[in-house]
Order: sequence, then C-alpha cells, then structure tokens
Amino acid sequence: MATTRANGHANGQASKPSDAAELRRRLHHEADVVIVGAGVLGCALAVALGRQGRSVLLLEQSLKEPDRIVGELLQPGGVSALEQLGLRDCLEDIDAIPTNGYYVTYLGKPVKIPYPSQSPGAPPPEGRSFHHGRFVMKLREAAGACPNVTIVETKVTDLITSSHSKQVLGVECVTKESKDCYFGQITVVADGYASKFRKQYHPYTPKVRSKFWGLELIDAELPQPHYGHVLLEPERPPILIYQIGTHETRILCDIPENLPSASVKNGGVKGHLRNVVLPSLPKCVQPSFAAALDKGQLRSMPNSFLPSAPNKTPGLIVLGDALNMRHPLTGGGMTVALNDVVILRDLLSPEKVPRLSDTRLVLKKLSTFHWRRKMGASVINILAQALYSLFAADDDNLKALQRGCFQYFSMGMYETPVSLLGGMLKKPEVLFAHFFTVAFLSLWMIIRDSPLYKLPLALIRCALVFWTACVVIFPYMLIEAFC
Repeated sequence: MATTRANGHANGQASKPSDAAELRRRLHHEADVVIVGAGVLGCALAVALGRQGRSVLLLEQSLKEPDRIVGELLQPGGVSALEQLGLRDCLEDIDAIPTNGYYVTYLGKPVKIPYPSQSPGAPPPEGRSFHHGRFVMKLREAAGACPNVTIVETKVTDLITSSHSKQVLGVECVTKESKDCYFGQITVVADGYASKFRKQYHPYTPKVRSKFWGLELIDAELPQPHYGHVLLEPERPPILIYQIGTHETRILCDIPENLPSASVKNGGVKGHLRNVVLPSLPKCVQPSFAAALDKGQLRSMPNSFLPSAPNKTPGLIVLGDALNMRHPLTGGGMTVALNDVVILRDLLSPEKVPRLSDTRLVLKKLSTFHWRRKMGASVINILAQALYSLFAADDDNLKALQRGCFQYFSMGMYETPVSLLGGMLKKPEVLFAHFFTVAFLSLWMIIRDSPLYKLPLALIRCALVFWTACVVIFPYMLIEAFC
C-alpha cells in the first residue's frame, strides 16, 4: 500500500498529531474523515480539517502529476480563499503567471477589463494562471506536510453503507490489485467532473453543450500580457487565450455539438481550427497557433453544467465538480471549490461540531452549507452560463445581446461585472441588475440603428430580444434559488 505522510508544521496552525490516530489511519484504515480525490478541493479540505485536529485519510487513484487543459486560471476570489486557508504559498515555485483581468475583443475591436481595487488605496487584486498539475502537486505537498493527514494511493471502487440506516461508513478500494477498505465518520466524495459516485447520491445529471479543444502554444506573443483573452465574433464560438507559464500559453476553442465548420466533410475539429479559428486570431498569435496545430497535440474537455444539491445522506459529503459545475468560460471552478472549503471548514470546526459522529448535527451544518455557499457560487454559476449563451450566440437575438454586452464593456461599465466574475463580489441581485442593464442597452442599440420607417419592426425585434434575455438568465436564477 502506497501511503504518504510528512512531518512538519502547517504555518503554525496544525494541532499536534496523535500517535494513536496515525496508527489508526495506517494500520486500521480508520479516520475522522475519508476524502476521495486528491485534487484541488480534496487537498485543500484535508489540510483545513487536519489543521483543526481532525484525523484525515486522503485517497487518490494516481499520485502522478495531473495533466488537464482546464483548471488553469484561479480568480482573485480563489486566491483570497487560498490565503484564508493558509495555502497561499502553493502558488509559489510553479511558474504561475499573475493575471490582472480580461482583454475582450469583438470583431477585432478590443477592450481591456482590469480587476478593480476593492477598497480605496488598495492595490488591484490579482488572479493566477498556471499548469494545473503543478498547482495540485503543491497542494498535495501541503497535505502531506500536515501531521494529521495520511495520503494513500488507491483506487476507490465503492462506498460502504450501513444496511440499516443507509449511512455511509467508508469506502472499498483496490490497492495494488488487493481489495481494501477505509472507514471514517464522514466520507467526502471529491472525485471530479467524471465522478463515479454522483449518480447514486446526486439528483441531477451534467448537461454538456460543447467541448473546449485546447492547444499549448510555445512562446506566443499576446496582445495584452497578464490578461485572459476572450475573442468574440458573431459567427464563431468564443476562444480563450491565457498564459500558463513563462513559455507556455493555453488556447481553448469552444466547439458546440454539430457545428457545421467542424463536420467530417470540412475536416473535423482540425479543419475548423485551421480554416475558421486560425485566420481570426490576432496576427501575433497565429504563428505559434499554427505550429501547435501542426504538432498535433490537440485535447478536449466537455463543458458541463451541473446544479448543486443538498447533501442529505448521513456520513457523506459530495463536493467540487462532483457536486456543482458551470461552463469554464469564466474560469470560476477552482474559486468556487476553495470558497466551499473555507465555508465547510468553519461550519464543521471542533467548536461547532465536537464529534463528527454526531450525524444529526453534521447534516444540519450541511444544510447551512448548501445555502451559504450559494451567495458566491450562484453568482459565478449564473454568470458563466449566461455569458456563454451570449458569447456563443447562435441566433440573431443572442447576437444582439452579445453586441450590447461588448458595448457595455466599451463604455467602461465593467468594474462591478468583473468583480462578480472574479469571485470578489458575492451578490446575485447585483448580477441580475447588470444583466438587464446590458439587455436594455441592446434594445436601445436596435432602436438607434433602425430608420424611423422601420420603428414598428424594431420594437417587435426589441420584444424578442428582451424575451431571449429572460430565457437566458431566469432558468439559471431559478435553479440557484430553489435547488
């Protein structure tokens, strides 16, 4: 059995390890908390609970460095959550690139959208972009350095439940082809977007509308360094470009299902990238993109939406992408996950929950967690889905809203929207107000550009565009309000 435990302190916050607890973890496979998945959320939660004196078993199928094309941009709200967890140093020594905001282009016209200062005189906040795997390995290192955490490389195959109460008691595993079991008062499932346990304990199924196809560009020249680039055109799905290392830049091209330019007769995905995407990129990016395309290391990732649901199963907590997903267009996933850890750490602290075996009290805290997390998560979820609908506009009404959105940014009305997007402002009602301000601006632009004799038709068009705006945002607002 592959286990990892490193001695050391955790920023002076760790409780003294209990020899008996460590023995229970290593020999008897018992702990206060069993966490399935040593990704961003699993590692952060292991450290947070371990520093509170909880005994934690952190299980991961492979402890090799992950290799993903998403989860590479951490918003300022996520950086702040890392600081609250005492894990800010995990962004050091991984060649992480400071991110100062967004650079959005529409029909080749750019607008720079910096993250605004959150208080007078304070410096503007920064995000970070990086290779996902390097960040995860630093978090695993932090978990391994926590005396109350034991990391085990094992494949979790099933959850163990009580035949009488249906309470989850732990997990079944396979370690080096041998069957194994681990037990905890709480089992946390944080095994990612392709969770094998979600279907049994989550009432919703992820919905996929498109995929991101990604390439890694080498020594690309960007129009605006240290900014995430969002390239928009009415006739093409959105493109994201952001630097993830000194020499590496990630480009993600959204390709919806059944996109004609990506059909087999048009050369498939590579045909779309070469014939549609390449000519539309900034001239300075085209050489590195063409070289990466010729190299052929093209990879994809489904863009999923999954509403959250309350954790009601005794002994079980589902978290991270296993619980809640949104389109990665806005790069909000890790920010949501890390803020969830902050909230859960506080709700399950030993002062509030002396014994994690107190199932009734734990479930009560989980109910509080479900609604408290929505203040931040719902803003990022709704914004990600609504912006994707506008940025990937596939009908004239959505294209009108897309044009209005860019005009809104061009007018300098971006400080509050980018604060919402960056996880710094957690007020759904503010998001609602700004979305419909964009909608009304779009209507005004339709009327402004219409000749007087076409005013009746313009008013009809305005009604259709406004209805489309309602269809875009209200379903997601209702989901967040009542799910």
